[in-house]
Formats: sequence, C-alpha cells, structure tokens
Amino acid sequence: MERVFSQHNVSTVMGTAQASAVAMLCAARRGIPVALHTPSEVKAAVTGSGRADKAQVGAMVTRLLRLSAPPKPADAADALALAICHIWRAPAQNRLQQAVALHASKGRPS
Repeated sequence: MERVFSQHNVSTVMGTAQASAVAMLCAARRGIPVALHTPSEVKAAVTGSGRADKAQVGAMVTRLLRLSAPPKPADAADALALAICHIWRAPAQNRLQQAVALHASKGRPS
C-alpha cells in the first residue's frame, strides 16, 4: 500500500488515511501481510527518480510490463508501479526483518 503523506489538502489525506486503515485492518484480520511504500520510493523504484511525474511513471510501467499503451486512468499506473516497487523491494525488506528478529531473539546486552 502507498504510505499516506500530507502536503496541503488535509481532508484528502484524512480520507485516504481512513481508507488505508480499513484495508490494513481487513488484511490483518485475515493474516495477510501489508507493506507500505512512500510515493517517492515507488517513483524511484520504477523510474529511477523519486520526483518523477505521473507521465514518467506511466511510461515506465508501460515499458516494464511490456504493455501496448499506458494504463488508464493514471491511478491504475500508480497501482501497478506500487506493485512493481513491492516485488522488487520485498526480498531485501524480508531479509532486514529477519535480521532484526534474530538480533531481538538473542537479547541485547544490558
């Protein structure tokens, strides 16, 4: 899921945060893991720049997935970019989580 971030429009952020919370709760109740990625992480993973615009994201999603045309609407391209980002980042994040868990299980020196 995309991590909610705040810029200027508080009402939009609140609605998005509430919808995200419901989706995360539903997933948690079913034992489905949830990962959060910031918009800049997604853009950087797909385009190489965390400041890429929607057109650049759409173009790279089209290229990466070998589509004949960019996904419509632009939000569809964003969702696919988020999925691509997660697929590429998940193995490294899983290794980090395992290392943290291993360290925690061994106990920390006082």
